[in-house]
Amino acid sequence: MAGLFPSAAPAAASPGAISAVGQLAAVPVGAKTGAAKARIVAQDFEAVFLNTMFGHMFTDIDGEGPFGGGQSLGVWRSFLTEQYAKSFASAGGIGLADHVQRALIAQQETQAKP
Repeated sequence: MAGLFPSAAPAAASPGAISAVGQLAAVPVGAKTGAAKARIVAQDFEAVFLNTMFGHMFTDIDGEGPFGGGQSLGVWRSFLTEQYAKSFASAGGIGLADHVQRALIAQQETQAKP
C-alpha cells in the first residue's frame, strides 16, 4: 500500500485512522456484550478493507482545482476514502462485517468452553 499515496502515512498509522477502540468506548457500559463488541470490531474491519479498496479505485484519477495533483491530492484523497469507507460500512457495507462478526462470536464461544 506504500505506493498508493507516497506522501501520506498509511491509514492505520494516521491520527484519524479508523479505530474500533474509540467506538468501543462509546458503547454504553451495559451494552458491551461479546456480540456488541464483535459487531463494532467487525464493522471496523470492513471499513478498513473498504478504505483500502477505495484507495485503489482512486489511485489513477488526477484531480482538478485546488487539490489537483501534488501532495495535497494524496492527503485529501486519503481523508476522503476513509470517510467513504466509514459511511459505507455503517450503512451495511458489502456484508463482510456480518461474516467477521459470526467468526468472532464462534471463536469466543469456542474459547469459553471448558
